[in-house]
Amino acid sequence: MNMGFKTLFAAAMMAASGLSMASESTSALSFSGTAAMTSDYRFRGMTQTMSDPAVQAGFALSHDSGLYAGVWGSNVDFGGTAHLELDPYMGYTTSLDYFASKPILDVGFWYYAYPSESDLNWLEAYAKLGFSDVLFKDASLLTAINYSNDFLGGDTDAWYFNATYTAPIGSTGFSGVAGLGYTQADDFDFGGGKDSYVDWKVGVSYNFASVEGLSAELAAVGTDIDTDGFSHAAKRGVETGAVFTLTKAF
Repeated sequence: MNMGFKTLFAAAMMAASGLSMASESTSALSFSGTAAMTSDYRFRGMTQTMSDPAVQAGFALSHDSGLYAGVWGSNVDFGGTAHLELDPYMGYTTSLDYFASKPILDVGFWYYAYPSESDLNWLEAYAKLGFSDVLFKDASLLTAINYSNDFLGGDTDAWYFNATYTAPIGSTGFSGVAGLGYTQADDFDFGGGKDSYVDWKVGVSYNFASVEGLSAELAAVGTDIDTDGFSHAAKRGVETGAVFTLTKAF
């Protein structure tokens, strides 16, 4: 990992830890988490499990100031020795009240870690801007920009841009979701000699009224990566496919 980026991340994590310890005696801290099962762990359109299912879980500690930190994990399979992804992250979120739409700003760092294959570890900075009631009541738009100078542990610069729109379908409990992303990495060949690709997601989700925090999603996820010369398994991992995910938030 680039040492400058790593030092910045370590300093930010220490600041988050200090704030948490300073606030132990108050009610300013809150804990949340998620547990999920998915038919295929897709990251920016590409499978991380050789198109096999994954079990995932995450936990976060948030402070009333907007500072938060957490960890997220999943099984993975790249064909090597990595079988677990365990990602610490930290960030800061706040409402931009001086804008009429009062968007939510979220900035932070996410460290992709693979304990049994640490050469793949890499750090990424992100900035997100979320808007509510876009076009329809309770519909939302989330935009994001991500940057790393150590993409996939390869000491190369990479950018990721994404926009995701979610809209409820009346009061049925169903929602429609559509997302579009763009990845560009210097001196990296995703396929066909191209250093960039587009990913997408279109689907429907359902929130179970009878079980708080339980939701299901069925989505078509894919990329425009040129698969000429890819094996059948590699093609399947980047081409459009159906992904079903069951999530419990708590």
